[in-house]
Amino acid sequence: MVGIIAGILDLVPMIIQKLTWDANISAFSMWVVIGILIAVSDIKIKGVFKGIIISLLVLLSPAVLIAWKQPVAMIPILIMTIILGGASGFAISKINKE
Repeated sequence: MVGIIAGILDLVPMIIQKLTWDANISAFSMWVVIGILIAVSDIKIKGVFKGIIISLLVLLSPAVLIAWKQPVAMIPILIMTIILGGASGFAISKINKE
């Protein structure tokens, strides 16, 4: 559920910017996967930092492709990834009572 909520929060500005649906679907599915990975990960980092690290690791491969053609586009992507990743990590840690 946390990944779905994060995906929806990420989609709102993307839809306002009228980005393509493939970009929207890609971002939404990335957040669903990040939510699952944060929830099942046994990494010894808790809460916010766990979410940030996992979300940045998941973003790494697409970030190379994005930055290659549109380096300036990485700024808002990184900001949203850090904010939503941290919030997801925090929420999942509270849900799991870590």
